[in-house]
Amino acid sequence: MDHRVMRQSAPNPESDQKLLRDHDPEPVCVVNADGASRYVITCEHAGREIPSQLGDLGIDDDDRNRHIAWDIGAAETAGHLSRILDAPLVMQTFSRLVIDCNRPVNADDSIPEVSDGRAIPGNEGLSMEQRAVRESEIHRPYHASVESLLSARAHRHEEPVLISFHTFTRALEVDGVFRPWDMGLLYNRDDRLAGLFDRVLCEMDHDYKIAHNEPYSVCDESDYTLPVHGESRGIHNLLLEVRNDHVADGRGHRMWGEFLGAALKAVERKIGDVE
Repeated sequence: MDHRVMRQSAPNPESDQKLLRDHDPEPVCVVNADGASRYVITCEHAGREIPSQLGDLGIDDDDRNRHIAWDIGAAETAGHLSRILDAPLVMQTFSRLVIDCNRPVNADDSIPEVSDGRAIPGNEGLSMEQRAVRESEIHRPYHASVESLLSARAHRHEEPVLISFHTFTRALEVDGVFRPWDMGLLYNRDDRLAGLFDRVLCEMDHDYKIAHNEPYSVCDESDYTLPVHGESRGIHNLLLEVRNDHVADGRGHRMWGEFLGAALKAVERKIGDVE
């Protein structure tokens, strides 16, 4: 993914009610749309682009490279996973600081003014119209792509299985508390896929520390993809969180892609056994 740096002296408001320009990237990247797998993989925090009209949102390059702007290693690892499973992958191109595509648009941190102690000047004091244009041009097209892929698979063959892939940082700067887990299995009301994943992991040879609903949990107020696309359809769904220092380079991308790919193939077989 091309992460261009577009710097201006100050962020520009979406004054004319159109945010994205012709030279900006598309808000959604879909890979392997016709993949044969039942799995549909989403990556809501894959990119760190900022629309050119917003300048740099008032943050520097160091912050743009940190976890506050994107999920480090998520796009590359999800790409390996997509190839291993032959599964479609939907990735958000723009930074979560522009608008977070895994948040309901009315959530307090949908367009954060502060993230892990860092002020985001370009998000301060936005009007309802400015917020709405980010929703209509970034959040809505992303989820329309997810919905389209899930619907197409539902009509083609077996019920689709939704995997939302994310990474998390070892410790937030605001509290400095170390997060000891290597991976979290996150879910809301539907724990079926997490249970099957647990069974598979018990049969695999690994030393990873894996927890349920850590370092976050999923709920309707703070999450979008699983409640809206997974639970509303009644399909198996799970959010995978891998600690980002494990996937900070090509070796980590490949290793975790292979590990998760093997696990998810075994999970898919167990889904078939219980259906």
